[in-house]
Amino acid sequence: MEQITDFTANTHILNQFWLTFLMVISMVLVSRTFVAGTRYSPILIIVIFGLLMGYILTRTGMATPGLREFPIVDFTSKVTITALIASFFMGGQEIRKIISKKELDKTDIVIPSQEEMFLGTKFTQFMFLVRAFFILIGIESMKRVIIGHNNNEPLDAFYPLLGYLGLVGSIILIDYRAKITNKPVYIRKGIAETAAILGILLLAFYISKAIRPFIALPEIFFAMVLSVIAGMIFSNWKFGPTIRSLLFAGIPVVLAANFMVGGSRIADAFQLTGMTSVLAYGFFGQLLWMFGGLAILIFLGKSNHIRNLAPGMAGSLSHSGLTGACTAGDLGEDAQVRAPIMINVPFVGHVFVFSILAASASAGKLLIPYTLMVVAAGVFFTVWSLRILKKANNQDAKEIKGLMLFSLGWQLTAVFGGLFLLTLGNVGLNDAVMANSSAISHFGLFAAIQGGMFGPQAAEMIAFVFAMPFLVHPLVFGIFGKTAENNGIMPTKPVFILASIGVIGVLYALFVA
Repeated sequence: MEQITDFTANTHILNQFWLTFLMVISMVLVSRTFVAGTRYSPILIIVIFGLLMGYILTRTGMATPGLREFPIVDFTSKVTITALIASFFMGGQEIRKIISKKELDKTDIVIPSQEEMFLGTKFTQFMFLVRAFFILIGIESMKRVIIGHNNNEPLDAFYPLLGYLGLVGSIILIDYRAKITNKPVYIRKGIAETAAILGILLLAFYISKAIRPFIALPEIFFAMVLSVIAGMIFSNWKFGPTIRSLLFAGIPVVLAANFMVGGSRIADAFQLTGMTSVLAYGFFGQLLWMFGGLAILIFLGKSNHIRNLAPGMAGSLSHSGLTGACTAGDLGEDAQVRAPIMINVPFVGHVFVFSILAASASAGKLLIPYTLMVVAAGVFFTVWSLRILKKANNQDAKEIKGLMLFSLGWQLTAVFGGLFLLTLGNVGLNDAVMANSSAISHFGLFAAIQGGMFGPQAAEMIAFVFAMPFLVHPLVFGIFGKTAENNGIMPTKPVFILASIGVIGVLYALFVA
């Protein structure tokens, strides 16, 4: 009888694996089909379909909130760090290029297939998408096997199997239609990249664990530092299939799973005390910090071009959706190259960010004096950046320098300015961190909350809270899509109007809702 039970469990987990694969991959493909022929990002559609899928699963009784009946969906939603390492690595390469003032060899070893497999998705892109799913599952599973992860979860006994399936699948999934200079070398590059990412995750885990008694910095901080250092050291590395896949589809895959989990908690969220303020701030805060930042760049920084606006806001807010759109190439080549630089820069300040947040979590309240000091520093860097951008005169080096400072300054302002505003509105620390993370779609805070830094309730609810401001993304990606179609120039009136609505909405969320 025990053998029959084991066989049933093994069969069930394989069914779960392929079911998750089908749901996530089809969601991304359908999203790409919806925006085919436009300059809009598919992440906009992933939000809607993900939330709907999660909600439908719970409403029909197929699942409970959190999708515990679909453990691999939940598992896939928690591999955010793995998906971002490729972007951090690419950012390190670009930073090395800036420091050395030397152009890197741009000769590529792969010419992607231009043949369309599905509307909006070419054959090579499809293989990147499928491969990204296998990579994310495989690497995270092997990490958990090595560190001995055991939380009495349904998947605990199956990580070796999932790791094997993921890693083997990721090795063999190469598009035969793409023109590859040296296919054996290309495949070996993919294996090396996979091993390196796994190594970075393990180092980040053990370093974070070792220093936790002194400072509670999350794993994502150390993963970023190690990835950037690796990128700077291997600045001439030509990307293999692993990094290419994660850059193209890593974030969309993770977001698709996250929004499914978030959608399953829609009904629960509105029953929690104080959640109205959290959700309202998340929604209107997205308008305030996103379009407020755009307004500052446009009106004060005189930098109204998508090559500045997209990576500038992706970096300054550590914005998961906009980062995914940039790294996937949806917003142009310049934005694709600059975004990894900008998302790396604010993490330098995260030593202070997470130190203060960790101390605040221990105290049970936000430490106001330190918060105001960080906000002041953020305003200083923002003003400095605007002066540089204003005088950049379309010079690449000056624009990048200005955007790097803006990314750091506006992030410090948004993170701690937002937390300070929420404290003034009598919102508790855990709820405030959730609200602010969602308001700026900050993947660093999201990963920290998801990892339990602010308690189990926040860890469970963050997927839904984080998803809600993505309903603003029709406006965000709509205006960026319009900008792309308008030769990179963003319409100014909608930006000002939406920023103003954000200000009014935030005041409502804090003092009325």
